[in-house]
Amino acid sequence: RIKEITAGIEKGIQELFESDRYRNYLTTMSRFHRYSLNNIMLIHAQRPDATLVAGFNKWKNSFGRHVKQEEQKLDPDTKLPLLDENGEPVTEEKEITIPMFKVVSVFDVSQTDGKPLPQISSTLTGDVAEYEVFLEALRRTAPVPISFQTMEPGMDGYFAPKKQAIFLREGMSQVQTICAAVHEIAHSTLHDTALAMPERPDRRTREVQAESVAYAVCQHYGLDTSDYSFGYIAGWSSGKELAELKGSLETIRSTAANLIDTIDGHFAEIQKAQDKEQTTEQAQ
Repeated sequence: RIKEITAGIEKGIQELFESDRYRNYLTTMSRFHRYSLNNIMLIHAQRPDATLVAGFNKWKNSFGRHVKQEEQKLDPDTKLPLLDENGEPVTEEKEITIPMFKVVSVFDVSQTDGKPLPQISSTLTGDVAEYEVFLEALRRTAPVPISFQTMEPGMDGYFAPKKQAIFLREGMSQVQTICAAVHEIAHSTLHDTALAMPERPDRRTREVQAESVAYAVCQHYGLDTSDYSFGYIAGWSSGKELAELKGSLETIRSTAANLIDTIDGHFAEIQKAQDKEQTTEQAQ
């Protein structure tokens, strides 16, 4: 069974690199950034709209919810299926028991009923309501300073390895500014010529990695990424070996995951400091 799953994952990776499929995969990855590449591929293949997943016992014991499954409702006396006015069998949701193996089943929250879940969505979801805080969190996350300057409309920003700095175009929308900043932070994290790298990827690979990271991070925070286009992905992946494709996907996944965790940490620090300052001012 594990061999079958592994083969399915590898086949899925090779078929992944079409514009819409790749975009949808990154959306799934943005929701499960702490999961491994293989587990993300399994979730994406079986339920691409998943938002929260857990095993049968985890839902039951930790969250007070049970996995639901529709079954035909039986007459208590005749034990025959009950029919509705159209002669169709009546179904009902029942809790089911799943035998546990090394290959375990997990379920999306939409497949469960029970107690309401605690609020786990990020403070940053939706529009950029906390734009200044978010931008400051990105400044603290970036390995090099970020500044703004006048640029041509076609250029949103760039990472300058020799100057060890990120420059963003003045006057962009808040969403475009955040996404451009994440893109250049990815470049400065992954592709800095000053770092001792075993082999620097070619330019197209660097752009695929940075753009994919930016898309996943912005998706995670609920920012509008509808203008993103990955039409060039199929051409970029053509002729590449599975190991190379998996390597790039793992680089994208781990970089996006680290950025999200670091941004969250800085965002919390900034908010805590602001709350403390506000409390002090009120006391004075």
